[in-house]
Amino acid sequence: MTEHEDFAGLAGHWNASDTSLFSPASIIVPVVFSLIFLLGTVGNSLVLAVLLRNGQMGHSSTNLFILNLSLADFFFIIFCVPFQATIYSLEGWVFGSLMCKVVHFFIYLTMYASSFTLAAVSVDRYLAIRYPLRSRELRTPCNAVVAMAVIWSLSVVFSGPYLSYYDLIEWEASYICVPGWEEWKRKVMDTSTFAFGYMIPVLVVSLSYTRTIKYLWTAVDPLEDLSESKKAKRKVTKMIIIVTALFCLCWLPYHVVVLRYLYGDFPFNQTTYAFRLLSHCMAYANSCLNPIVYALVSKHFRKGFKKVFSCLLQKKAQNRVHAAHAAHTVPGFEVGSTEVSQMNEDNHEQLNRCELDPRSLTVPAGSSRPPHTS
Repeated sequence: MTEHEDFAGLAGHWNASDTSLFSPASIIVPVVFSLIFLLGTVGNSLVLAVLLRNGQMGHSSTNLFILNLSLADFFFIIFCVPFQATIYSLEGWVFGSLMCKVVHFFIYLTMYASSFTLAAVSVDRYLAIRYPLRSRELRTPCNAVVAMAVIWSLSVVFSGPYLSYYDLIEWEASYICVPGWEEWKRKVMDTSTFAFGYMIPVLVVSLSYTRTIKYLWTAVDPLEDLSESKKAKRKVTKMIIIVTALFCLCWLPYHVVVLRYLYGDFPFNQTTYAFRLLSHCMAYANSCLNPIVYALVSKHFRKGFKKVFSCLLQKKAQNRVHAAHAAHTVPGFEVGSTEVSQMNEDNHEQLNRCELDPRSLTVPAGSSRPPHTS
């Protein structure tokens, strides 16, 4: 048996949905992955709506990085989770060779984009708190956009090889999507992914936030009253630290499984199957947790979410008014035109008030004015 045939047989037994030993996965996986997909799609859509409706979002480098992180999470949820769910619930890969390559490319593309963005925003937070005045020229929206372009470019470079890394292999009258490279090439590729996509960003994040926290608790007496600016910076930093910690915790089991398989003894049995499934669920769930963190930690995100919902409800109510107006209109005459017009005017006034306060999510670059982000 060749190496590819051996790997296909092992992966096939791991992925088979009708194996009596692992049959619960065919029920659990669709439920869990559907929940992740729903929460991730709705949550990240709300975050994007709040940020994009903010007229002065471009004045804050931190908001731009949060936007970039939400985009990466949104793309991951849309392009990866539905396809990956089929691995555990169907006999084989049914989407063809191209999608086998593209889906895994997007998985690693968005993972790299998320880890690089978290590293960048950790440095941004450190500069904003440690050098609030001197970092103004560096922490500009223009430089943040350049950093985002560099992040996605590097992500494409590092994830590009995965377009040829995965391929379809025939197994028991069906096809499964598995790595097609030789073992030594897989070791080089997956080790590089772990190093550049996880370890190095985690080290940058750890160093940045360690120095940030040390400065916050040594340069300022925590018992003394803080200015509104410093309080806001602490809250924003707390929110980003939580998001970063969740990323590290959620993706660690996934990398452990891959490295353990390549360099250690990782037999294919019920226990390792369950751990593999758990590691995938944790990695995918990370993309739907960030909006929850924003809602719990930041009062301005909560206000933004409420305004988005209220505007949607008001637009729906306005559509009903227009429909009722059209239904009661006779050619040449308008029944109750005065009352309907007044209702329309009231709705337009409410919709005008739906626009988010352009200052509501602005994080000042070391200015002395009280910021509006918490």
